Amino acid sequence: QVELVESGGGLVQAGGSLTLSCTGDGLSVADYGMNWYRQAPGKERELVASVGDHGSRYYTDLAKVRFTISRDYESNVLLLQMNKLKPEDTAIYYCNARNLWGADYWGRGTQVTVSS
Repeated sequence: QVELVESGGGLVQAGGSLTLSCTGDGLSVADYGMNWYRQAPGKERELVASVGDHGSRYYTDLAKVRFTISRDYESNVLLLQMNKLKPEDTAIYYCNARNLWGADYWGRGTQVTVSS
């Protein structure tokens, strides 16, 4: 059984930093295209950043410059380093794993709250 478990969310002041982690249980994060999404209250879920199975990285405009997505292969963890956080970054952040054969796994999310 595959499970993705996010952690690292919390309350932080504007301008602060957080690092989110996503641990793959029953899944190797190295073998999937891995993504971070987020969903703010009253809004649709949106893509934040992606890293392909060959290591290529993609950032949406909201994440460029401030966020960094990476894998810790030894620990089988997907990371999202978030710097210079803004109140508008407040959302539930979700980890997602996909491959070309239709696998599509989601974690339950971790709450990030940025106070002004």
